[in-house]
Amino acid sequence: MRNRPGITLSIIIVITLIAGWLNLPSGVADPFGLKENVYFHQGLDLQGGLQVVMEARPPEGQDVTDEMLSGTRDTVERRVSGLGVSEPLIQTRGDDQIIVELPGVGDPEAAVQVIAQTALLEIIDPQGEYLPEGSIVNTTAGMAEDHIIEAELDEDPSATLPESEEPVYETIITGADLTDAYPQQDDIGRLVVGFELDSDAAQTFHAFTSANLQQPMSVVLDKRVISTATIQGAISNRGQISGPARDEVHNLVAQLQAGSLAVPLEVVQSRTVGPTLGQESIDASLQAGAVGLALVVLFMILYYRLPGVLSVLALAVYGLIILAMFRTIPVVLTLAGLAGVILSIGMAVDANILIFSRLREELRLGNSLTKSIEEGFNRAWPSIRDSNIATMITCIILYWFGEYVGASIIQGFALTLFIGVAVSMFSAITVTRSFLRMALTSPKLRTEWWLGMEVPPETNDQQRQAAAGDD
Repeated sequence: MRNRPGITLSIIIVITLIAGWLNLPSGVADPFGLKENVYFHQGLDLQGGLQVVMEARPPEGQDVTDEMLSGTRDTVERRVSGLGVSEPLIQTRGDDQIIVELPGVGDPEAAVQVIAQTALLEIIDPQGEYLPEGSIVNTTAGMAEDHIIEAELDEDPSATLPESEEPVYETIITGADLTDAYPQQDDIGRLVVGFELDSDAAQTFHAFTSANLQQPMSVVLDKRVISTATIQGAISNRGQISGPARDEVHNLVAQLQAGSLAVPLEVVQSRTVGPTLGQESIDASLQAGAVGLALVVLFMILYYRLPGVLSVLALAVYGLIILAMFRTIPVVLTLAGLAGVILSIGMAVDANILIFSRLREELRLGNSLTKSIEEGFNRAWPSIRDSNIATMITCIILYWFGEYVGASIIQGFALTLFIGVAVSMFSAITVTRSFLRMALTSPKLRTEWWLGMEVPPETNDQQRQAAAGDD
């Protein structure tokens, strides 16, 4: 299809204006709040945070299946969502590991506790006793294992340990019977955990509370008593858990909403990245990118002259588009991702160099400038297409490999490079070509000084073709 170059140029201008608007800070030129969620999403290594590697520890004689590991990962993801962390990354690695990356997390130790705890909630019959808070008990839902006892002693050295001759308390309901959990205030304004039960558990709980009015009832989390209260009335499908400190209520809600882990997890590696290191990485990357870009711009302008200037303008359009895509998709930017961006810029420039070299070859053969432009693009396109598609296929393989081994650094590099290469093809073939066609319609620019070599004269037909253009 033959179109006037002005139409293509108009489309490029519209795309560039939209991309530039999306790259403006939130709230600027945005009266309707359309850019509220459009911003750069920084990864762990850029804004700091926590990376945790956890390994499944199933009971002796039990293997970790793919379904079990996947279910555990989903539970961890729900718990992380309850923490309110933005841009978390949770993925499996190998046959028995889960990697959690939490950018910008404020309290790493508390986050690890929420993620890895089994969060087994039980409401038990204390057999008329008012069990003290912090005491560890054996229940009909399971015995207090040695590793649980050790963990509780580390957290609370004053905790009361169960003796072998002590009774095993009956579990009335567990966290698996809950349909919902949420923070709420009790009658005196304290923040407590509200919960709702499914129909079967509600009947069981109602029968127990009805038969034990004015008797104690204990709430147990991971075999540790967190509260003991007197049953004042029959409770059916909803109730409250009081006892946790105010700052622990939301963590307990997140654990109960997520449910119990399909298999216990053990933290095998924990790494904290400070925000200062992340900012230093950003500054160093920007400096390296600015120096490299300045050298590329200088070379293109000095060697190719007017086509070099136009390629720099096309590169600016490319930069606006790719940054807008990163903000809107969104892409979580990491240090490796920034390396992919810089590499894709180099590939965009490489495509322009290939095109301009072909253009000069056509001029040396004695072809007119109009024909040389078209032939230069047409002959360079197969090489650009094949090399870029090969790179994009490699990016897909790298992304899949990074997902399989749990290496987010590989995924970030592959994703940004893939997007950058795809946009560079549009920039080199469409944007640069349109700029050349429009600029070289002026006779003043169709000279040896502007193009760096002698330009054969145009025939009348070629002049008309240059004015009309061909997309």
